[in-house]
Amino acid sequence: MPPVDSSFSRTLAPARSRRPRVLVVDDHAEMAETTAEGLIDRGFCATSVASSPKAQELLAGADVDALVTDLRMPEVDGLGLLAASRRADPTRPVIIMTAYSAVESAVESIRQGAYHYLVKPFKLDELVLFLERGLDEQRVRAEARALRAVLAERFALGNVVGKSAAMRAVYDVVARVKDASAPVLLVGETGTGKGLVAHAMHAEGARSTRAFVAVNCASLPENLLESELFGHVKGAFTGATSSSGGLFAEADGGTLLLDEIGEMAPALQAKLLHVLESGAVRPVGATKERAVDVRIVAATHRDLRELVRAGRFREDLFYRLDVITVEIPALRHRREDIPLLVEHFLAASKSKTPGSPVMRLSPEAMGALMDHSWPGNVRELAHLIERLVLLGRHADVERADLPASTAAPPPAHVPPVLGGAILPIREVQRRYAAWALEQMGGHKTRTAERLGVDMKTLAKWLSEDE
Repeated sequence: MPPVDSSFSRTLAPARSRRPRVLVVDDHAEMAETTAEGLIDRGFCATSVASSPKAQELLAGADVDALVTDLRMPEVDGLGLLAASRRADPTRPVIIMTAYSAVESAVESIRQGAYHYLVKPFKLDELVLFLERGLDEQRVRAEARALRAVLAERFALGNVVGKSAAMRAVYDVVARVKDASAPVLLVGETGTGKGLVAHAMHAEGARSTRAFVAVNCASLPENLLESELFGHVKGAFTGATSSSGGLFAEADGGTLLLDEIGEMAPALQAKLLHVLESGAVRPVGATKERAVDVRIVAATHRDLRELVRAGRFREDLFYRLDVITVEIPALRHRREDIPLLVEHFLAASKSKTPGSPVMRLSPEAMGALMDHSWPGNVRELAHLIERLVLLGRHADVERADLPASTAAPPPAHVPPVLGGAILPIREVQRRYAAWALEQMGGHKTRTAERLGVDMKTLAKWLSEDE
């Protein structure tokens, strides 16, 4: 028997940048040698071992990509080597060689995690075929794990920038509901980062290993959105040349983000409600439903309660979605986070434009950003920093380098409720309520909550009749 290849103890090289290393184990040394030599001729780096205890040592501490082992051996049999291999590397493909009389045991090896079994005598081409398939599947699984790890790191809750009390409240709710299956409604102005929070909730939760799928309900006409969400069968409508599973099917086991849910047409709202209640979808043109396990996260910058009152959003769907509501604060309501966000976006922009001389913002420039009203919220700030890095000529960004709209003197941060005159208390209430409503982006429900009054009182304050 040839000596064991000492290179098996070398450091693991990048996947498939070298010949796959296969350990062939059979207590009949000639069988092991012949199989290993045949694999070497086919481009593998194969080593034969006739001692199963020696094979156990190699599996525990060596660089072995795949194991080919006989089932019936003294001391440690094939099932024992299979267990040892799985302890060292659960993804390593193991192929069992067996005689016809031991097929039942070989089937048991599949239950215990073997990739495949071959009945002796077998053709070498058959072994090569299953080795290549097993190694390819191992590589795909490794790439998928690496991708999931990258995505989890990129979208983890820790990547949501902000230490303000308003953001800590968001983190607290997300941490408590991340593993639940109940729908979540994210509300907040455009550009506040609702999509990022939805991603973080998925990445931190129990569904993180499955798909995260997002669709903007305002970006597609009703008929296309229906097909996109629920799928369709071939011939269901003009242009349906093949069947499509739809986004619900794609997100099965994972999370589906319905962005701008307030723009969804009433007919689709009814179908969405059915999916939420039944857990099943029916593709367009199909006669049967299919079960899906999808966590719904809906996001909107609209006041859904107002849409319900206006008859533009189904009340029953609203209450189905409103199980857990997370309000993402506007940037003007979390100004203490602006320096952190500037630092974050500056580093991100510098990584994309390393030649830029921009290193920091001057105190005057930072002061202007702190005073700005940020109607576009975090998205507006991100675009501004990217522009400053691209166009900047000096290490320090000065106030004069900012766009005129951002560098302009700030508007008053207190409501002009008096206007220099003594007014009736009723007029003071009306002006203050109108100012508060404007600060809350026109959301009457959240305005009433911030003012500590009910909706009826707010409506009374806003009314000019009295």
